[in-house]
Amino acid sequence: MGERWRKLPMWQRLLAPAAGIVFLYYLPYLAIPGLEYVRTDFAEAGSNWSGVLFTCAVYALVAIGLNVVVGLAGLLDLGYVGFFAIGAYTVGLFGSVESPVVKMIQRTFDLPETWALAWGLCIPLAIALTMISGVILGGPTLRLRGDYLAIVTMGFGEIIRIVARNSEWTGGPQGISAIPGPEGPPSQDNVVFGLIDPTPWYWLAITVALLLVVATRRLEHSRVGRSWLAVREDEDAAAVMGVQGFKYKLWAFAIGACLGGMSGALFASRQTFIDPTNFGLALSITFVAMVVLGGAGNMFGVAFGAVLLTYLPERFRELQDWRPFAVGVAIVIVMIFKPAGLIPSRRRARELKDRAEEAVAANV
Repeated sequence: MGERWRKLPMWQRLLAPAAGIVFLYYLPYLAIPGLEYVRTDFAEAGSNWSGVLFTCAVYALVAIGLNVVVGLAGLLDLGYVGFFAIGAYTVGLFGSVESPVVKMIQRTFDLPETWALAWGLCIPLAIALTMISGVILGGPTLRLRGDYLAIVTMGFGEIIRIVARNSEWTGGPQGISAIPGPEGPPSQDNVVFGLIDPTPWYWLAITVALLLVVATRRLEHSRVGRSWLAVREDEDAAAVMGVQGFKYKLWAFAIGACLGGMSGALFASRQTFIDPTNFGLALSITFVAMVVLGGAGNMFGVAFGAVLLTYLPERFRELQDWRPFAVGVAIVIVMIFKPAGLIPSRRRARELKDRAEEAVAANV
C-alpha cells in the first residue's frame, strides 16, 4: 500500500491531504446524509457542535506539543497542564480590564480604565512566557529520568494551579473574566469572534494547529528531531555518539511548552473566563492519555487520540454518569490490542516488534 502510494504522481498525493483540510473546515456545517449522527448536537442534551470542534482542535494542538516531549524526546511530563495554564493566564492577566495586573498598570502609569494589552500582543507574550517557563522547569529537572521526572513535572502542574488559586494578582478562586479575543474584549458588537457562534473560533484554532503541524513536522525530520529520537532510545549511547542530551531535552521542553501556551491562550480567549478549576491534575493526565492512546511519536496519531478523547464523552452525553467508565473501558481495550496506540509511528512499531521477537528468542 505504501509503495503504491509513493508511486502516485505528486498532484494525486497532494489531492488527498487537500481534500482532508477542506473537510476539516467544512465540519461545522456537516450535513452529509448518513453522517449527521456524528454531530454532538443531535444527541439528547447534546453540546454545541462547533464548540466541541473548537475544543477538539485546541486539545489536538496540546497533544501535538506534548508529543514533542513524550513521543519524540521520551520525557514523561505529567504537568503539561501547567504550560496550558500559563498561556491562558497570560492572556487573561495582560488582556482583560478585570485583571488585577492590568489595573495595577493603569494606576501606575495613569492609563484609562479601558486600557489593556491587545490580544495580538498577548499571544506572543504567552508563547514567550511558556517557553521561558519550560526552560526554567527543565534546567534543574531534566537530569532526572523516568518516574522521578514524571513526579517533578506533576508537581509543577500542581504548583501553577495552587499559585493561581491563592494569589490575589491572578484573581484567586474567582478567576479572571472579560478575556479578550481577536476583536477585543467580549461584547455583543463583536462580528466574527463573538460569544454565540464558535465556528470562527474553530476555524482559527484549526488554522493554527495546521500551521504548527507543518512546523513541527519539519522539526521532527531535522537534526534536532533525530537527536530527540536518539536520546529517547538510549541517552547514554547517544552521548557516546556526541549528542548533547541535556541540550536537546531542554529544546523539547521549551518547544512543547510553547505549543501548550498557544493552546491555552486560544482556550482562554474563547472562554472569556478562566479560574484554577480549569487546570487540574486530571486534565494533565488526560493530555498524556491522548498521546499514548493515539500513538506516541506519531503526530497525526496523537492528534487523533486527542480528538477521540474529547469528542466521545460529548457525543455520548446520554450515558450521563457512565461516560467516564465507558471511556476508561474503551482506553483499556485499545491499549490491550494496540499497545503502541491507534496510529503508532512506523519507527515505534518496528521497535516494539523487535523487542517482542528478542523476548521470544530469549525464552527459547
